Amino acid sequence: MPMTYIPLIFGIILLMSAIKVLREYERGVIFRLGRLVDARGPGIFLIIPIVERMVKVSLRTIAMDVPPQDIITKDNVSVKVNAVLYFRVIDPSKAIVEVEDYLYATSQLAQTTLRSVLGQAEMDELLSARDKINQELQQIIDHHTDPWGIKVSLVEVKHVDLPAEMQRAMARQAEAERERRAKIIHAKGESQAAETLAHAAEIISKHPQALQLRYLQTLTEIAAENNSTTIFPVPIDLLESFLKLKK
Repeated sequence: MPMTYIPLIFGIILLMSAIKVLREYERGVIFRLGRLVDARGPGIFLIIPIVERMVKVSLRTIAMDVPPQDIITKDNVSVKVNAVLYFRVIDPSKAIVEVEDYLYATSQLAQTTLRSVLGQAEMDELLSARDKINQELQQIIDHHTDPWGIKVSLVEVKHVDLPAEMQRAMARQAEAERERRAKIIHAKGESQAAETLAHAAEIISKHPQALQLRYLQTLTEIAAENNSTTIFPVPIDLLESFLKLKK
């Protein structure tokens, strides 16, 4: 190879290393001799070879799984809880300069915050007030990651693993609660029925003929059944007229 081609090849290599192309969701943090310059992209741009160095950062939302954490709640119940964290980089320069590894740092912060917040909540609150706990986790983590140029958009507690004895106790509690509600509903039904019967008795007492009509209606209902013997009680009022004729 002629010596005259060496500078040309070297120049082509430098030019290729100077050309950078980034996608729409990527940014390049540029360092010039170790000092931060700015963040560039997306599209095509040039950097100074050897003098400048680029660190690529993605701006897409990242879904990070928080590993299960052993937690003791405020009422001394031992549970295992895991969660999922959604966040994205909004300032690429801070994400590279302010923290060594923003993914690892955010993961560790989410784990410690999860243990801290859930350790201050009671078991019933952990199961019933999930939205409130998620919002509190999101606010705390977002506050601490803001200096790193990271925005936490959502934190969701995925699963709460209860001990077997706690599951049995909660099942017994739920069953007792259902029985209590059933007894209350039954008692209310009896009370309403008694009120209706009292009202009906009051109406019948004002109209004695209504009692005889009720008698006849009851007999009609009984006679509708097959293989039944009907005993017809004769009201005394019907016999009074015959007794008067004999006298």
